[in-house]
Amino acid sequence: MAASGRGLSWGIGASSCPAWRGAHWEARGRLKPEYDAVVIGAGHNGLVAAAYLQRLGVNTAVFERRPVIGGAAVTEEIIPGFKFSRASYLLSLLRPQIYTDLELKKHGLRLHLRNPYSFTPMLEEGTGNEVPRSLLLGTDMAENQKQIAQFSRRDAQAFPKYEAFMNRLALAIDPLLDAAPVDAEAFQKGSLLQRLKSLSTLKPLLQAGRMLGAQLPQYYQVLTAPITKVLDQWFESEPLKATLATDAVIGAMTSPHTPGSGYVLLHHVMGGLEGMQGAWGYVQGGMGALSDAITSSATAHGASVFTEKAVAKVQVSSEGHVQGVVLQDGSEVRSKVVLSNASPQVTFLKLTPQEWLPEEFVDRISRLDTQSPVTKINVHHLVAVDRLPDFLAAPNAPGGQPLPHHQCSIHLNCEDTLLLHRAFEDAMDGLPSHRPMIELCIPSSLDPTLAPPGCHVVSLFTQYTPYTLAGGKVWDEQERNAYADKVFDCIEAYAPGFKGSVVGRDILTPPDLERIFGLPGGKTCRKEKNLPWRRGGEETCKGRKDHNTPMSTTVALPPAEHIPLCHDPGPALLRPPRAPALQLPLSSPGPVSLWQRCPPWRRRHGSRGTQCSPCRLQRPQEHVTLNRL
Repeated sequence: MAASGRGLSWGIGASSCPAWRGAHWEARGRLKPEYDAVVIGAGHNGLVAAAYLQRLGVNTAVFERRPVIGGAAVTEEIIPGFKFSRASYLLSLLRPQIYTDLELKKHGLRLHLRNPYSFTPMLEEGTGNEVPRSLLLGTDMAENQKQIAQFSRRDAQAFPKYEAFMNRLALAIDPLLDAAPVDAEAFQKGSLLQRLKSLSTLKPLLQAGRMLGAQLPQYYQVLTAPITKVLDQWFESEPLKATLATDAVIGAMTSPHTPGSGYVLLHHVMGGLEGMQGAWGYVQGGMGALSDAITSSATAHGASVFTEKAVAKVQVSSEGHVQGVVLQDGSEVRSKVVLSNASPQVTFLKLTPQEWLPEEFVDRISRLDTQSPVTKINVHHLVAVDRLPDFLAAPNAPGGQPLPHHQCSIHLNCEDTLLLHRAFEDAMDGLPSHRPMIELCIPSSLDPTLAPPGCHVVSLFTQYTPYTLAGGKVWDEQERNAYADKVFDCIEAYAPGFKGSVVGRDILTPPDLERIFGLPGGKTCRKEKNLPWRRGGEETCKGRKDHNTPMSTTVALPPAEHIPLCHDPGPALLRPPRAPALQLPLSSPGPVSLWQRCPPWRRRHGSRGTQCSPCRLQRPQEHVTLNRL
């Protein structure tokens, strides 16, 4: 996703990345020849890591190749006055401790929570003058049951039980997001001492199992079975099942019939914002405002963030110790520690000297799944006051002001799970879906700062689109526009007049997502197989479950699970990173104040060189251990 304007259907001389964003952060630091720690990439993961390091007194610099910070969590003013969350566009699962520790509200983060949050209009012919039905879901359970009863009274009665069932699973799984992965290899092949030590990694998993109790087999099925099998046990109406199933496949090259798709659905119920479980929201000013707040927190404590400073390679000494990085312009920056926010493929196959990596490690990295189904279309939507999308199933108000359904994730071509499966099958044949699954969001319905008065920005997250097209075709301008026209024809069927209101669009296919945002294969999510107790083994490599690498003092930051656009970006930014006990050979900065907010089971005495705030234990200075990022 280079900010070159490629993929835009209109001609405009202005850069899609306004100069003020790059200059804003470039001015925050002057390049020095040496830092305690260097972070490659200013995605939200890298920025959070830099903020925590700098708060510990670790002099940290972040180098970003693009003119904008945030990775896939960016706001770009593609047309003057219109601000787009160009990749990630929704926020949830922002860990409360990070929100508090980094004082993100103090640094300008403002959120718009959505209620209602889901709208699925129907295409119904032969209804005469009647308005087609639609399904609107929010936080009011009684209203949800009323909406569902249009399609099935039985489903309306079952829905509260289903929600309670899923919420219980979410509460059990949530602590695992902050826990180190289970070290299965230590149990299988480790020494007796290693096996005893690895028992501690089982504790959160055992606690989750105890919370789920006798229903554990049913919950296990949610995590491993196709989401259609799970939903068929609860409901009979296709509109409800298809609406729920969208959260099980969005951002993933999977069908509702794919085993394990239920775990993807779980991601969408185990988050929360501002104390509201399962909440999803828009960031005021676009997703880039979140990255700006994290950066502001980091730079306020002395971190340096540089844009348009691409890292060319990681320097490694003859003993295998990281010595720093070399930038694209030839500048050498020395550092005791290097953290990489780039993809595993870029980090280990392009930036790292191959002679220091075991062959098995390189082989596993090269075989990571990067299939992406996503094409993101950002729509510059110029409207009169009555030109918001006017859905047949929910006509606009006479004054044209946004209605409750305009703030939702609007699901199109989602009346039946079979439609979703057929769209997936098209992509498996190398073809863009004939009736793509569409998630349409209008963030300006809640955040008027994104567009001039009377105008709106619309985000379209669509799938399925293969990275490689059948018949030797490539994603050129003609193919991009042909697919976007197909998407717009679909929207027109639900909201006549939509196409006539569009004056510009930004089309990002999987190859575009790879080129611009550095996402291998354009993959916006790494969650299909990423169960909490399996993190690390498949995401990195054997023996590297702590996110450290074969080289001393190099750390690969984990992706943000969805990322979205999550870093992995994805349809939504799910969460900033976490990292288990990263040991850095740095002088102690003194008290590690962030530990004060750790729950008791996460508190540990630091390795030498820290003062553990909960118990005030002082140890000699030699190493700093970060028990969480």
